[in-house]
Amino acid sequence: MAAVRDVEIDPEGTFKYILVRLQRPGGEERRDIVRGTKAAEFHNHIFEKVNPEMEKLGYECKCLGGGKIDHNSKDKKIRVFGLSTGYGKADHSVTVEILKKVYTDYEITWSDDKK
Repeated sequence: MAAVRDVEIDPEGTFKYILVRLQRPGGEERRDIVRGTKAAEFHNHIFEKVNPEMEKLGYECKCLGGGKIDHNSKDKKIRVFGLSTGYGKADHSVTVEILKKVYTDYEITWSDDKK
């Protein structure tokens, strides 16, 4: 699982994101990853891109929920909020812990706010 990056998000702006659980079929090892991009009109567009990539690597994917990320690289701030109509709200506290592994010098916050 080390070959899969914990986080792949756009470098700037406000965009949709999903929290995805990876697992080997029949295996105990699992890992959660964050994916987000402005290119996605809907949360399922992100999953439709991630799922085949992960299947090629031998993983099963499950979307645990979604929301939005506001990424301000100039001020080194990330805000996680909102929800996905299709997948429900991701556990933003889990998302923040994953983001902190990658963006170690950022101020990262979350809320249940819709905007």
